[in-house]
Amino acid sequence: MTDEVHFTIERDDNVGRYAVAKEKLNAGDIIFSEEPFAYGPKSDSACLCLGCHNLVDCTVLCSKCSWPVCGSDCENLSCHKNYECEIFSKANIKFQAVEDPSDVCLQYECITPLRVLLIKEKNPQRWEEEIQLMESHNDIRKQKPIWEFNQHNIVEYLRGPCKLDRFSEDLIHSVCGILEINAFEARNPSGYSTVRCLFPKLAILSHNCISNIHHAIDVKGNGNSNDYRVIVRAAVGIPKGGQLYSSYTYSLWPTLVRREFLRESKFFDCKCERCSDKTELGTHCGTLKCNKCDNGIIMSTNPLDDTCEWKCTHCEFKTNAVAVRKVFAAIQAEIDAVDYTTGPGGIEKREAIYRKYRSVLHPKNSYMSILRSALTQLYGKSDEYTLEDLPDIILERKVELCNQLLEVLNVIEPGRSRIRGITLYELHGPLMVLAKHQYLNDVITKEFFRNDLKKAIDVLGEAVQILKQEPENSPEGQLGNMAETAYKQLLDNIDMLVESA
Repeated sequence: MTDEVHFTIERDDNVGRYAVAKEKLNAGDIIFSEEPFAYGPKSDSACLCLGCHNLVDCTVLCSKCSWPVCGSDCENLSCHKNYECEIFSKANIKFQAVEDPSDVCLQYECITPLRVLLIKEKNPQRWEEEIQLMESHNDIRKQKPIWEFNQHNIVEYLRGPCKLDRFSEDLIHSVCGILEINAFEARNPSGYSTVRCLFPKLAILSHNCISNIHHAIDVKGNGNSNDYRVIVRAAVGIPKGGQLYSSYTYSLWPTLVRREFLRESKFFDCKCERCSDKTELGTHCGTLKCNKCDNGIIMSTNPLDDTCEWKCTHCEFKTNAVAVRKVFAAIQAEIDAVDYTTGPGGIEKREAIYRKYRSVLHPKNSYMSILRSALTQLYGKSDEYTLEDLPDIILERKVELCNQLLEVLNVIEPGRSRIRGITLYELHGPLMVLAKHQYLNDVITKEFFRNDLKKAIDVLGEAVQILKQEPENSPEGQLGNMAETAYKQLLDNIDMLVESA
């Protein structure tokens, strides 16, 4: 993988450092790739192996430091062996047994900050050039509960029992802040999101709620510095000198929720074009329906003021942002409650939530899109809901869900985004099956059938373009490989498909 960088760094007194494209970039072009400065367990982690970072039951411990690993291979991986293992062994700091390894284990809070501190000693030049310049916002964080939490669980632990008083309290707090504000989550080799990585170049990119880049983290799982290498591509065409934007938040959330998250976790108020627009650029991700009149919708009077009034466009009804936020929180809680429910039950529960709130939320509201995203991936794959089992009315439902979701994604995640690629993949199947059913029932002619098949294959081809840029060992990369094989077979055999239908 090339280390060539296709951006330059500029500075502004108001926004600090930011990145602009060196030359014109096309969608899919690699802008840069980089190894993490450090990586390790994310905050609020459950028990995991300190070598490969897979979840563990804590029955196997490192023979040197007595902290959880999968076995001897993992305890000898450099990310553990050359860092916390040496410190814990020397200070005789052993892992304390826990009742439920799947619960949050506070003993892991110190691991990633400790690795950053030790790498700072091993590579002081990179620290000074890349990490020291990152924001830690200690002045703000001192007023937050997280400061006392870190003081007790990380600072005092490292300087006390671990005998690392060579690191000052201020430095450790700064490292904690740098990680909290700048680190990116990554999956471990098994596909669970248990790791956070510190990417200096990626951290330079400014935030925007509509990103124009796409990043994917390629997980090797060898315990070396090239594990978790990030590859950053242009999601859309970017002109020479155009600023590069990453999104620090979940794009499907409404403005009220995104801005709250950014304020609490990144310590700034986003004022991007999407956040500044009452309609969220026509997507209406935060809009509600008015139940006091027939055609009214309820929107914020000032989306950059999280305490302002929300008013109906057709009648006198008004409410406030606090009340709207409570509605959003209640809906999110219901969605979270079924997050791990799959199969027919997962479909039925999500459809029930969808029906419950369609009279409350605008059709394009974020929570309708979140439900659509889940449903598009469940219909056609669950028992009793395979594509072959689905009646036309449900196939049409899946097509409708995909198209409605894509309408929103075209604005908030334009170009080659992961969720767009998955949604296009989910769309092509029901399009093909519906076309076949219509042809067999003499609803369409053979020529229309061929055209409809070609359209579905083109949708799959676009999905392949996007998903093939994902790392091969990721679920999306594996889906991309499968989609590419299917795409080639369908192109080669379209005549046979038409004639044999």
